[in-house]
Amino acid sequence: MGSTKTIAEGRHLGLYERDDWEFAERPNAEGVVGILALTSRDEVILVEQFRRPMNAPVIEIPAGLIGDEDDHRGESLAETAHRELLEETGYQAETMKLLLSGPTSAGMTSETTHLFLATGLQQISGGGGVGDENIRVHRIPLGHLRTWLNEQEAKGLLLDFKIHAVLWLAGCHDHGLQ
Repeated sequence: MGSTKTIAEGRHLGLYERDDWEFAERPNAEGVVGILALTSRDEVILVEQFRRPMNAPVIEIPAGLIGDEDDHRGESLAETAHRELLEETGYQAETMKLLLSGPTSAGMTSETTHLFLATGLQQISGGGGVGDENIRVHRIPLGHLRTWLNEQEAKGLLLDFKIHAVLWLAGCHDHGLQ
């Protein structure tokens, strides 16, 4: 592997080149956690947030950056997942199980995403994120998820593929989500 050359670097994103290949990294984060939050009533907790790069609202699993804030540097992956779930959704999880870690988009970035399953949920606040995130929380029965997702897509919202990935990893693919 050759040396890395910085092409451009902003607050949230950097563009680099290595061995004649351009790629992006987050200069302020070590990776990403994503969380499948399942209630004891077989409901999935999803979030909706306007995403500037997509210029559209996106339905997603709760997620967040690892190590992007001084106060949270050095947290374990599970601690970051617990914190992000609480900040975004208002739910605290009794258990946080790592399902899979892998490249977010190996041809574009060196970022790794760590996907978790959160269970034993207790709602202790309204969520909504921090700062200007303006996150809407959705609680959908697993048996109605496919219909609900189709309805959101018909309204013009985008659906993050990680929803399907974590459901499959958690063994929830037998709920009519194929």
